[in-house]
Amino acid sequence: MVFLLPRVFKAEGEAGMFRWLLRALRRRCCPRSVLLVGVALCLFYQTLVVARSRLKASPTVSNLPNKSLEPDGQFGQLLRKHPDRLNSVIGGLKNESTNVQLSQSGRGRRAVVLIGQRVSTDTEVQLYLRVLQQRGYEVRASRCTDASAALPPGGGEWEVLVCLPGPGRGCSSRVESLPLRPHQRVNLIPGLARAFSPLGGVCRFQSDSRLSGLEFPIIPSACAQLRATNGPGTSQWAPPHPPLGTVAGHGFVAMVKVYVLVTSATPLTAFFHPTCLVRTDLSSNGYVSKLQPFLLKQLGADAPLALGNTREAVGGVLLAAAATVAEPHPRSRCLLCFQLLTFTLLFNGSLLPQIVQVQEDLRFEEPADPDFEGQIAKELVLEDSLNFLLPATTGNQDLTKLFSDSDTPVGESYGGCLGTHRACLPPNETLLLLQFAQQLKAGGPFKLLYPASSPGLDALQHRLSQRFRTAGDSGTGVRLAALLNWVLNQTGMGDPEGQAGRKPADDSLHSQNSQLEKHYSQWSDCGHDRCVDPHLRQVYTDPPLVLSPPFSPEVKEYQAEVPFDTVMMRIRAEPLDCGCQVHLDERRGPRMANYPVGLGSSRVSVLLTDESGAEPVIVAVYTLSLYRQPRPSLPMFHEHVTCGFEQDCGLLVQPGRPCGLEPLVGTPSPGEPQAYDRACSSGDAPGRWVVPCLSCYDNRTCDWREVSWQPYDCHHPALTRPQLQTCLTDRKVLFIGDSTNRGMMYYLMERVNATLEAWGKAHDTIVYHNVNQGATLIRYSYYPQFWLEKARRPTFKRALEQLIERSRPLEDSAQTVLVAGGVQWLNTNHLTILHQVLKRENLLNILVVVKSLGMGFHLPVDGIRSLSLRGVQDLYHTNEKILTAAKHHGYEVVDTFRITMGRYKEFLQGRCACHFHEVGKATFSEASPHRKMKLFGQSEPSPAALQEPGASSSPYHVKGPINQVYSEILLSRLCWGRTNLTMGSH
Repeated sequence: MVFLLPRVFKAEGEAGMFRWLLRALRRRCCPRSVLLVGVALCLFYQTLVVARSRLKASPTVSNLPNKSLEPDGQFGQLLRKHPDRLNSVIGGLKNESTNVQLSQSGRGRRAVVLIGQRVSTDTEVQLYLRVLQQRGYEVRASRCTDASAALPPGGGEWEVLVCLPGPGRGCSSRVESLPLRPHQRVNLIPGLARAFSPLGGVCRFQSDSRLSGLEFPIIPSACAQLRATNGPGTSQWAPPHPPLGTVAGHGFVAMVKVYVLVTSATPLTAFFHPTCLVRTDLSSNGYVSKLQPFLLKQLGADAPLALGNTREAVGGVLLAAAATVAEPHPRSRCLLCFQLLTFTLLFNGSLLPQIVQVQEDLRFEEPADPDFEGQIAKELVLEDSLNFLLPATTGNQDLTKLFSDSDTPVGESYGGCLGTHRACLPPNETLLLLQFAQQLKAGGPFKLLYPASSPGLDALQHRLSQRFRTAGDSGTGVRLAALLNWVLNQTGMGDPEGQAGRKPADDSLHSQNSQLEKHYSQWSDCGHDRCVDPHLRQVYTDPPLVLSPPFSPEVKEYQAEVPFDTVMMRIRAEPLDCGCQVHLDERRGPRMANYPVGLGSSRVSVLLTDESGAEPVIVAVYTLSLYRQPRPSLPMFHEHVTCGFEQDCGLLVQPGRPCGLEPLVGTPSPGEPQAYDRACSSGDAPGRWVVPCLSCYDNRTCDWREVSWQPYDCHHPALTRPQLQTCLTDRKVLFIGDSTNRGMMYYLMERVNATLEAWGKAHDTIVYHNVNQGATLIRYSYYPQFWLEKARRPTFKRALEQLIERSRPLEDSAQTVLVAGGVQWLNTNHLTILHQVLKRENLLNILVVVKSLGMGFHLPVDGIRSLSLRGVQDLYHTNEKILTAAKHHGYEVVDTFRITMGRYKEFLQGRCACHFHEVGKATFSEASPHRKMKLFGQSEPSPAALQEPGASSSPYHVKGPINQVYSEILLSRLCWGRTNLTMGSH
């Protein structure tokens, strides 16, 4: 009945209308404040109708005076003199809504998140849950397939619905069919979703006959390709990135994704987020930036003009979209629905951008996002959006209950200024007015895009209103747009960037840029240097980790399991406070890094530091405890086959050789009679790994506890502890090499003593006198000392000479043993130097054992070198040359490369992914791994005879079955012919 007001009082004029309203409202016993609010808004509405009629009658938009958007009459004159009165009017409406008594029938603030095909631990899902809970909502996450339970047919048990995008339109189609109530919010505006559907995209605005004569800055080449390629049956179209080449003007060339939050389609209200994704070269990935500073850096004094053009280009397409898909039935419109859109713009030598594509959600995807920049920026925009739309105050509850005491259906006309709470606006218009006023006062990064002071957009809106007059709208969109524009202009709460399209008047370019930098200082990444809030916002990993408990900024300790095939993890942590710095593991460690994930347990520490002082101060520590699972294994049954493999198919070290499991015909299983009576004559006898399986075509059916190393035609004898003690009596064993060499040394000590009393990650020289009850001396020297500067780093010759000098007296016989080697530093030149030093020191008759190369450095870990597949293949050939040269000098060898290449995924802790041993506290349960020697093809001594290490009396234990294999080969070569054991048979 609001639309009847002009006719009812046509004859009586304003005085008659006032008298009628006063009588009507007094009969309702209205309070004086409410009476004044109602009268003010009725007059306000009356003048807007006049303004609307003037808009309609205006022949050209260019002649449209600015005052056409203002109310006239006594009320308009009053508000022009005292614009603060409008705040009072809005405040009156809001205050009235606070008097609504909320129902206490157990219905609280509820939100539903439809996660699609994502998992609940996805960081984006966690973001929605966390922010909604912070805003006071009870949140339920559900898959789209379970949406019926989360969204009951009545539809009244929730207030916010978030539908995460995914493949297909299952979620969005379900949202469109929901019977929505006015207070319910959904992150989808159905009309806009249809307007920017992938089929046709923005090109439909050029082909729509209803928009003929209206120019939109849409790139022609994209639409030309669409017409050429989008034939029958094509349902998807991804607009190409046009070639980035300067055509004229500034030479500014860039592809920019900007992000827009639309909070209403009719009337249109939209907001810009300052974040953008920029790509200036198609050969590289995009990077996250802020739009205003980016334009300022590229264009200097012309940046405001480019920003104004961007606003008009985006706003114009949004206006056209809202007009062409306007809902014919206002009853079905979602009043508080919102939608985030991604606009891809091309700046190609001009200050006027062209629109390449509009997508229905946030798109930060690039071919690669190695630094998580896109994911982090996306989640920050999402969080800003929720905070912007859902203030954590009771006022938001009041808005959602605005209709709880009104029996008037939304969209019905009524009169007498007796509408919602006696205000002369229909309920839906009141709700939109309050929401808009709330958004203008919300603060935060979002800046108003539309409505805003823009002659071009005002003209376009007028022309669109002339062409599109749906039956259900009846001009309401134009009237509401005028209302919102007037609210914006009179309250002064508009976008501070509203004049961005004007150039500075100062002729000094330096002065102009200084003013612009000051103007855009609000977009700096951080407003302070101190770490005020030492908490993490989120931890990002690739592949994603399932943290236990689920991530929360308040929780500092987390556990997670990763499957066997996950050998590397990329980790980045993001602080809540940008004044806090994040470092991994060390005070000055990286903010993000690739971590090799060794088998078993490993820890990653995330340090939050305050670096505002002279030295960084650690203010918080988060810990991730990772457990990488062993190979999937199936206990061995009676029915099984024996399978063998030389190399893993995931890393073809020898391209011409088979990879993966293959059936072995006629090969006995572990525990069966020996296959070969002949003992191996060297430690590099070719071989393979064998394992019992139900099927050689599925490695998950194998019993990996029984995997063994088997030379092809011989075996490496295993020694009992008494035999080993006899072999090493009165001998000096010198080790020179890196940590992989040190692992063999600790294994030897534990095997001889049946216990390991002490150990350390020694990186210098260390001596052990208590081996074999003092009958064996062991000395270790670390080489190479890679952490030193190259000029200060001892050469191999010098390190060897020092080891020999400190170990004297030495006997020039096999009573002196030298074990040299490491993971990958050794080459044939080192063997030449070794021979020269021993000759000069008269030690040519000592027993030298060369440990060859091993797998490692094959993962792209930050901070250390990494090998490509070709590099690993070259390493194999280098290893063969080392073995040949060592045997040429008469040295014993232990080929660790062939042994490790087939099981390269089974490395333990360490950034190089080259360690196949670790030393830790011994427990009773850890004594079992060494009950067998895992050297296949021999009769194994009993566990009692071996007197295995790892007994409960040993404080420490050397773990690692692969290290055990080549360490046992080392012991076999040390004791060849020196014990009462007949090495050729058992």
